[in-house]
Amino acid sequence: MSSPTPGTGPDRPTGAADAQLPTASGPLTGTPEVAPPPMTNRVITEVMRSSAVITILAIVLALVVGGIMMAVTDERVAAASGYFFARPGDTLAAIWQSVSGGYDALFRGAIFNTRVDDFATQIRPLTNTLGFAAPLIAAGLGVALAFRAGLFNIGGRGQILIGAAFAALVTFNLDLPMVIHLPLTLVAGIVGGALWGGLVGLLKARTGAHEVILTIMLNYIAYYLVSWMVRTPSLLQQPGTTQSISRRTPESAQFPELLGPQYPLLDWGFVVVIIATIVVWWVIERSSLGLRLRAVGENPHAARAAGISVERMYIYAMLFAGGLAGLAAMNQVQGQVTTGFTGSIDAGIGFDAITVALLGRSRPWGVFAAGILLGALKAGSFTMQGSEGIPVEIVLVVQALIVLFIAAPPLVRTIFFLPKTEAEKRASGRTKTSSRRAAVKAGA
Repeated sequence: MSSPTPGTGPDRPTGAADAQLPTASGPLTGTPEVAPPPMTNRVITEVMRSSAVITILAIVLALVVGGIMMAVTDERVAAASGYFFARPGDTLAAIWQSVSGGYDALFRGAIFNTRVDDFATQIRPLTNTLGFAAPLIAAGLGVALAFRAGLFNIGGRGQILIGAAFAALVTFNLDLPMVIHLPLTLVAGIVGGALWGGLVGLLKARTGAHEVILTIMLNYIAYYLVSWMVRTPSLLQQPGTTQSISRRTPESAQFPELLGPQYPLLDWGFVVVIIATIVVWWVIERSSLGLRLRAVGENPHAARAAGISVERMYIYAMLFAGGLAGLAAMNQVQGQVTTGFTGSIDAGIGFDAITVALLGRSRPWGVFAAGILLGALKAGSFTMQGSEGIPVEIVLVVQALIVLFIAAPPLVRTIFFLPKTEAEKRASGRTKTSSRRAAVKAGA
């Protein structure tokens, strides 16, 4: 009588051997093989999930909403809608004229003027866009760099004001050749903004105070301090006047026009901003300091455990952020506003920089592109108002909507029926599982 083969009798363990065998599949087992999706499908899915697509669609969606607002506020549309059911074509034609006219004016004011024959005049809107974009890019880089270090810098306004005032105090009274006076003024403005921003980093590092509260309060301090300085003759007030305005920027400290006097808004400050973008990109993405800043921004506790001085990184980040805001101030004082400045020299750039940083997703070249976009909206808004009577506030609403949609990617994916990310699928699965469990408990 032969003994049974080990592992084949009734006492054979059922889990050990089966666990080592692969799961059978195929037409004979009743479990069909599921082929992986084609490579093309996977590539398209990843592209549709990308942040670039979300950004583009957010801009498109904001422009659509802006077009609706143009049509709603247009008097021609309101008049034609009064007899819509009698002649609906008139209302649709009025809507088309309103929206197309508005965005045509935006294009003519920001990119290319198609209504003139001279090419030099046709491209002037593009140079205006670049001129408006320069301070937005510089200040946006400062906000973005702070974001990457885990800091929410909303003190761009104060840093711009102090940068302009510091440069005026230090260099406006000097009589120097341009080759010395211009870079000296530029450096003075950057140093002034850096000192004001570094103060925030120092207070946060030493006391633990929140940077949002610090920057808000320092914005007020900077505004009232500069407002007092520009109405005090012994400090910044322009000689021979009682108005609250600073001295003029010396001609030897002004940025020369980049393409000549026919393009007054585009000067060498834009080239300086391009250089600053390259430097910030290298610092954040390629340097060891940038690695430490990004590590602190991702997880300050893990960064501290790895031997990184979190407090020192906070100070460095705010120094750089303030210096870049000071560069934005110099684009104003040495470029566009050379007849003297007041406490409103920031012109909203400090807060628009937050929009630029968010739109650029805190990446240097993304911020550069976002600054040009907002510069185009700003340049084109004047033509929209002048030729079509469209309020400038509609452009501001479009800017706000762009940021809103970019901050809510699931909303954009839902509107355009884009595929969800894996994280969103997992979150949706957990929500459904929790709902089923709650329903089972309620039924029990």
